[in-house]
Amino acid sequence: MPINKQALIRYKTLDNCLRNRFRKWTLEDLMEACSDALYEYEGITKGISRRTVQMDLQNMRSEKLGYNAPIIVLDKKFYCYEDKNYSINNTPINEQDLSTLNEVLEVLKQFKGFGYFQELNSMVTRLEDKLLKQNNKGQSFIDFEKNELLKGLQFIDPLHRAIINRQVLEISYQSFRQRQPTPIVFHSYLLKEYRNRWFLLGFNKKNDDLIILALDRIEGIKELTKERYIKPTINVHTYFDDTIGVTKSPTSRAVEVVLKVNRENAPYVITKPLHHSQKMLKREEDGSMLFSIYVVHNFELEREILGFGESIEVFGPRKLKGIIRKRLLLANDRYKKEDTQTNVN
Repeated sequence: MPINKQALIRYKTLDNCLRNRFRKWTLEDLMEACSDALYEYEGITKGISRRTVQMDLQNMRSEKLGYNAPIIVLDKKFYCYEDKNYSINNTPINEQDLSTLNEVLEVLKQFKGFGYFQELNSMVTRLEDKLLKQNNKGQSFIDFEKNELLKGLQFIDPLHRAIINRQVLEISYQSFRQRQPTPIVFHSYLLKEYRNRWFLLGFNKKNDDLIILALDRIEGIKELTKERYIKPTINVHTYFDDTIGVTKSPTSRAVEVVLKVNRENAPYVITKPLHHSQKMLKREEDGSMLFSIYVVHNFELEREILGFGESIEVFGPRKLKGIIRKRLLLANDRYKKEDTQTNVN
């Protein structure tokens, strides 16, 4: 039975009153306390009716909300809890709620990099402790893909806030090709995650270029308050729609990539498409499948294709086919070289 906000305020108010044994509570006193609470928290000036409070007390006594509150009436007039230690806040969580809370808890714990969720850390910890105490197994059956050793996650929150607040940043960045980090005056537009790594799309003022930075290569950031923020000239929310991965420039154009996958791997491509633009062109008699995707030609596309090894073949475009063929031949030559050295030794 769902509880709306006003009802929850009333239940908590009634609970506080019924726990207070230093005062005797009549129905009129409880009505007044609920009215005062609704005015304080919600600004509601309309009073609470006798029937509403009576129904609230009845609901608290029943199993509808899982409270089963031991509310008694003394001298046919004064309301209180029969058990002086009782409170609706101490009500054990039922099995359905326990299952739901465990699932929500596991999802919340995945957002460690965002400050919005860091504010929930203490609450999540208390909730987890309560769940573990009630459920002795304390086991989770949801396993998210994650990399606890990944660098740069601490920058997710400040970068996210910089995007929202349109703050210009100086980012100390060291690519894999650099020996030392260099400062970049950066206008942040979009945070994007790909295969457990985080990337930042934005504008590099010095080079007058839209670029992508890997968060694990960022050494530090600071706000430049005197710099004027430059708005994006592209739609950042659709920028990667035609892209596998994150390697793309504003001049990149999507092409039709035609691929053929063998019978054994066709079901995997059907159930988990390489890209949302994927279309099946033909089903061969031997069970293999010819399909197409409409994407930008980049490193991630090549790696995706190479990941299928000998089970996939590129039909077009010709340039991509030549690159994949060359890389496979180079890999084959490397193994041949190793075999030759092994035989010689």
